[in-house]
Amino acid sequence: MKIEDLNKEIRTCKKCGLYKTRINSLCGEGALNAKLILVAQAPGENEDREGRMFIGPSGKVLDELLNEAGVTRREIYMTNLVKCFLPKYRKPKQEEIQTCSQYLDREIALIDPKVIVPLGYYSAMYIFKKYKRLIPEFKSDIFGKLLLAEDKKIFPLSHPAALLYNKSFKEIMFKNYEKLKILSEDCKWYPLCPMKRFYEEGRLGREWIELYCKGDWQSCIRYYMEENGKPHPDWMLPDGSFDERLKQCYGK
Repeated sequence: MKIEDLNKEIRTCKKCGLYKTRINSLCGEGALNAKLILVAQAPGENEDREGRMFIGPSGKVLDELLNEAGVTRREIYMTNLVKCFLPKYRKPKQEEIQTCSQYLDREIALIDPKVIVPLGYYSAMYIFKKYKRLIPEFKSDIFGKLLLAEDKKIFPLSHPAALLYNKSFKEIMFKNYEKLKILSEDCKWYPLCPMKRFYEEGRLGREWIELYCKGDWQSCIRYYMEENGKPHPDWMLPDGSFDERLKQCYGK
C-alpha cells in the first residue's frame, strides 16, 4: 500500500454520513519520512473548501508556532483524525471516529514517525487508546508532556485554534510547541553519555533513553550540566536523581 493509494480511498470515502455535507475529504500533507506526525481533529471550513491542511485562521497560528520552534511544514506530516468537515464545528461522534480512524492508523503505519503529536482532546484520547497508554483522567496539563507507549512516543499539544479563543494560552503553547524541534533530533551528548553505555549493557531501562536522550533532552539535568560545564557523576540519571546500582557497577 502506497500513500497515493490510501489518499485515493480517503478522497472518495462514503463510509459515514459526513460525505453528504463535505466538499473535500482531506488527505494528510507533508514529509513521508517525517519523524513527527501532527494529528488534528478535523478540517475546518477553509480546509474543506480548498482541500488543504491548516489554511484557515488556526493555520496561521500553527505557522507562527512552528516558525518560533524552528520547524517547517516540510519537515513534518500533518493529518486529521476525522477527514471531513464537521458541520457547524460540532464534536465528532464516536462512530465517525471509529470509521475514520482506520485511515489514520494506516497513515501512521506508512509514515512510521518516531513521535505522534495529537492536537486537542479527541485526537489525544484516540492516540492514547490506540497505543494502550491510558490515563486516569484527561486534564489540560497533559499537553506538552512526552509519553512513551509501545514503540512510539506521544506528545499531546493544544490545538492551535485554542489561541484564537484565549490569548492567555500563548506563553505556554509557544513553550510546548518549541519542543517539536527538540523531539526532531537526539541529544548531541548522547553518543558520549554514560546513559548510552548503561542502556546498551542492560543496566538502564529504555524509557530513560526514549524520554530524554532521544526525546525531551532539553529537560535532562545531565544535558544542562554538560552545557554549563558543571561536574556530575556518571550514575546521575536524566531527572537529576542518583542510581546507586549504577554507582556500584561503575567501572566493571
